[in-house]
Amino acid sequence: MTDRDPELENVDSFMEWLCERHPGETEFHQAVRAVATNVLDIAQENGTYRKHRVLQRLTEPDRTISFRVAWEDDEGHLNINRGYRVQLSNVIGPYKGGLRFDPAVNQSVLKFLAFEQLFKNSLTGLNLGAGKGGADFDPKERSDAEIMRFCQSFMTELSRHIGQLTDVPAGDIGVGTREIGYLFGQYRRLKNRFAGVLTGKMVGMGGSKLRIEATGYGAVYFLREMLAAAGLSIEGQRIAVSGAGNVATHAALKAETLGATVVTLSNRVGTLRKQDGFKMGDIRTIMKSYPSECTLDALAGETGAEWLDGKKPWSTECDVAMPCATQNEIDEDEAKALADGGCSFVVEGANMPLTDAAHALLRQRSVCIAPGKAANAGGVTVSGFEMAQNRSGQIWTEEQLDMRLRETMSDIYRRCCEFGQTDDGIDYSRGADRAGFERVAGALAGSGFM
Repeated sequence: MTDRDPELENVDSFMEWLCERHPGETEFHQAVRAVATNVLDIAQENGTYRKHRVLQRLTEPDRTISFRVAWEDDEGHLNINRGYRVQLSNVIGPYKGGLRFDPAVNQSVLKFLAFEQLFKNSLTGLNLGAGKGGADFDPKERSDAEIMRFCQSFMTELSRHIGQLTDVPAGDIGVGTREIGYLFGQYRRLKNRFAGVLTGKMVGMGGSKLRIEATGYGAVYFLREMLAAAGLSIEGQRIAVSGAGNVATHAALKAETLGATVVTLSNRVGTLRKQDGFKMGDIRTIMKSYPSECTLDALAGETGAEWLDGKKPWSTECDVAMPCATQNEIDEDEAKALADGGCSFVVEGANMPLTDAAHALLRQRSVCIAPGKAANAGGVTVSGFEMAQNRSGQIWTEEQLDMRLRETMSDIYRRCCEFGQTDDGIDYSRGADRAGFERVAGALAGSGFM
C-alpha cells in the first residue's frame, strides 16, 4: 500500500471521520484531536503504520462494556445507576486505568480518559495497556453502608471482565482507598481467590506504599525537571493549585517540602487562598478534615487563608499553575488571567484540564505546559509497581518506591524532550504524544491486523 490514506490528509479530515463514527462524544473528540495534531504526520508517513491503520485502530476501543448497577439505600429504596468499563487497548499490557464515581460519568468521558491513559501508560515504560471505567454514582453525602452496597453491586458485574493479567482497575475521582477496599472484598467473595486485580488497595490488603501520594508527588518531580531545564529552582516558586483531593494536596505537600510557596487549593464552589503560602500543617489539616469532617470554606480560619466564594484559583498571581481537579477547568479567559498574572509554567495534575482555546492562548503567551499524560503519570507508575509486588509477593519500602518514582518521572521528562524538539524549543505536549504513540503504534503494527 503506497497511496496516502485520505483520512490522514490533515487533522480536520481525520476528525471528520472520527466524529462520524463516535457522534456527540465531545470530550473524546477533544482528546483525540489534541493527539492527532501531534502524531498525524507519523501515522501517514510511516508505511507500516499507515498499512495497519494504527491511529484509526487506537481510537476504537477493543470493547466498551456498560451495565446496570442496582443497589439499596439506607431507607430501603432501590436505586439504579449505570456502570462502564472501556477497555481501549491491551497491546502493550493488561488494561490499566481508574474507576470514577461521579454524576458526570458517561461513555464520552471514559473514552477520553482511556485514550489519555494509553499514552500515559506507554510513557512509563511499563507493560500496561489502557482502560477506564466507573459509574454515574455520586458518593458524596452517602453513608458508608450505601457506598459499600453500591460497590458490591458494581463489582458483581465488573468481576466478569477483569483479572490480574486481563484488566486491573484502580481508583479515580470518587473512588479512594475505602471504595477500593469494598470492591476488592466483593471480588474475593465472588471468585474465592486473592489476586492483584485492583490497585490502590490498603497496604494490609496487598496495596503499595506511596500509591496515594504518587500522582501529586510525580507532578512536582516533573515540574522540578522543567524548572531545572530553564535554570530555575522550585524553591521560592509561587504555585496555584486547584482541587483539594489526593492529587492536589499531595502535590501541595511535596512542593511545600521542596521550598515552594503554595498559594491556593480549591473545590467546586470556591478557593482557599493564602498569599504567604500554606504550611505543611495547614495542608495536613485540609487532608484530614476535608471533606469528611467539614467543608473547605470552614477551614479558612484554621489555616489562616481567605475564602473566595465561587472563584477559581486562576486570578491569583503565581509562577506555576497546577490544575489538579478535573477536565476543562481552565478556559480561555482563565488562561489569560494566568498569563497576565505572571504564570510561566502549567503542570497538569488532572487529565485534560485546559480547553483547546486555553491551551492555544498559553502557548501563544510562551507558557510551558506539562501535559497530564506525562506530568500525572506518577499514579499509574506506582500502580504498576503495586502489580509487580502482588505478583512477586514482595513489599517495597517507601524509600525504594520514591526513588523509582523519581527515576520514572525523569525518564518521562527525557522522552518528552527527545520527541518534543521544535524550532522554538521543547513542546512537552508534542513530545509526550509522539513518544507514547511510537511505542504503542509499533506494538500494534507488529501484532497484525486483528
